[in-house]
Amino acid sequence: MAERSFAAEVEKLRVGAGEEFLGEGILAVTKALLQSGVAYVGGYQGAPISHLMDVLGDAKEILDELGIHFENSASEATAAASLAASVHYPLRGAVTFKSTVGTNVASDALANLSSGGVTGGALIIVGEDYGEGSSIMQERSHAFAMKSQIWLMDPRPNLTAIVDSVESGFQLSEASNTPVMLQLRLRSCHLHGRFVAKDNVRSKFTLKEALEQPRRATDRIVLPPSSFLHEQEKINTRWPQAVKYIKENKLNEVFSDGTQDFGIIMQGGLYNTVIRALQLLGLSDVYGNSKVPLYILNVTYPIVGDEVIEFAKSKKSVLLVEEGQPDYIEQNIHAVLRRGDVPTKLHGKDFLPPAGEYTPAAVVKGLLEFLRKYAPELVDENNLPALVRPSGDKPNSLTTTIPAEVVHGRPPSFCTGCPERPIFTALKLAERETGSHHISADIGCHLFSILPPFNIGATTMGYGLGTAGASALHDSSSEKKSISFMGDGGFWHNGLTSGIGNAVFNESDGLTVIVDNAYSAATGGQDLLSSTAENKIRSTKHPIEAAVRGIGVKWVKAVHNTYRVSEMRDIMKGALTSKESGPKVIIATSECTLNKQRRIKPEMNRKIKEGKRVVRERFGVDPDTCTGDHSCIRISGCPSLTIAPNPDPMRKDPIAQVLDTCVGCGLCGEAAHAAVLCPSFYRTEIINNPSIWDRMKLATRKAIISRLQNRIESRMAGIYV
Repeated sequence: MAERSFAAEVEKLRVGAGEEFLGEGILAVTKALLQSGVAYVGGYQGAPISHLMDVLGDAKEILDELGIHFENSASEATAAASLAASVHYPLRGAVTFKSTVGTNVASDALANLSSGGVTGGALIIVGEDYGEGSSIMQERSHAFAMKSQIWLMDPRPNLTAIVDSVESGFQLSEASNTPVMLQLRLRSCHLHGRFVAKDNVRSKFTLKEALEQPRRATDRIVLPPSSFLHEQEKINTRWPQAVKYIKENKLNEVFSDGTQDFGIIMQGGLYNTVIRALQLLGLSDVYGNSKVPLYILNVTYPIVGDEVIEFAKSKKSVLLVEEGQPDYIEQNIHAVLRRGDVPTKLHGKDFLPPAGEYTPAAVVKGLLEFLRKYAPELVDENNLPALVRPSGDKPNSLTTTIPAEVVHGRPPSFCTGCPERPIFTALKLAERETGSHHISADIGCHLFSILPPFNIGATTMGYGLGTAGASALHDSSSEKKSISFMGDGGFWHNGLTSGIGNAVFNESDGLTVIVDNAYSAATGGQDLLSSTAENKIRSTKHPIEAAVRGIGVKWVKAVHNTYRVSEMRDIMKGALTSKESGPKVIIATSECTLNKQRRIKPEMNRKIKEGKRVVRERFGVDPDTCTGDHSCIRISGCPSLTIAPNPDPMRKDPIAQVLDTCVGCGLCGEAAHAAVLCPSFYRTEIINNPSIWDRMKLATRKAIISRLQNRIESRMAGIYV
């Protein structure tokens, strides 16, 4: 079950030539693939292109009609390796995954692919996850393009430009026998727009023909002496072919040339940001009619030297807008201008931030300084945007600044009712008795355990590498064991071999906790091998426990309800104190609450509308019993568990309170019981469309409670007489 369904939207993929296509960026990319005659598509989900995989999955009927093979790849390496189908055959193929973390995993396959080259067009669609909205290390995909000589396209954030880039990417790949990387930023993936469609096209050469007419050419395989010749071929043949195609087909664009004696060069993906900055400074309208010459690099690698020189030679200076570090493009253009003996002054990160996301605010500030230096007459100092005015001139500027120490930090955390939270609650309780341990974290929702209130985890080295991250920390003379975490997604990605298999082979004695929430939850709730849901196009219900035992682990414990904090705590204590040699594995299983709510809420709402009885559980805190200690909050961290004013005027400490966002998971009460805290938590049932029996029970309870309350009031009255 993915985060959202595109079952209705995918019907737009059937529109034909001349019709207008309206939709989201990832739908436009899918349509472009179909128009380009792809034979196969694969990929590994991950923001910001996780929904592209969801679209492809929902469009399986259309893909089947066109004879397109689609699969969810086990990892980015699997996806990249599948492009081998384009090495010998005129088959167009595309794969997709997330930016540098994906290219890190896929780099071996990508290097081999680009070394031998391709016959059919090979397109790698990379979701560039850079900037403050990112969840990963701040690096750029550009380095991988340069390292392996894969041409890199960075189209303008416009559906027509993106669709054209997909089609041009295949053509560029085939013209130069080189794979092409198409970089899509987060906003490009999810912007909405329109373009004029073309007919969907079946691959002229089919997968069936490839299977029945196998081909091989040893000079395409990376073995000496061919591998030495590949490098020469890249430089002497493929590069010139790529440059020729880029120039002849005008993949890069020049706008408003000749209007000024200075200009701006930019990555295509930053075009909208630059136009917005120019608009704020009064030098463009919202439609991109700029008063400043612009050179848009829709292909950022290779840089076409002739185009750069042609744009720059008539100008005294140019500003390069290149997001992120290192400044690969700036260095490249510097070399082009100096070798071409062009005196034009090149500016870039001397005016713009050296690192970080290029927001409109950042670009406006850099562009303003550039204009003040080279064209001060174009700057209306009396009508500057608020963000670059002196602070006193801002219309709504704050007169005081709130001290940072006063603002309470709110770190990212688990969702309300998340089944992973009780795992870390149990571990904190277990460590009360066993002492602290070195804990190796992993990529996934469970990584939030590093932050308050749990503060668990010392390192994280990559997806599925939690166990491998602790592999060196073993000493037979110590009684302490290392603890590692790994999600079910990471386990199937590569954790089974690089983590668990490695621990078995090296007879490691550490504990690995595999957090199984039944989905690849962090990327949008897609199914995986161990999902228990029925999936029409994938094979599921392959238990992690069977795989772990099959690879040789003897000590394996499975917990099928992670909310049972006491059970989780005791099993963890047993693993950490066990004298049995070899790796210990705990499989902690409970369904992702977000996906569970997506699944059950529509069903519950339907039943309520039909007048059927529906029972929902909620938890609360008895204000008379709560002491205001707040241990329950510190050991849980649930967003629905907060504080409220104390109703007792004799007590000043605020009490704990459960908000209406509670989903009834029961962790608060379980944690309070396991930690031997207070008994103030209670469970209640909310019943929609109650039965006669429900009404009778409610009436009986009210009567009994009323009578007991009257007795208490009578006794109290006697005391005060």
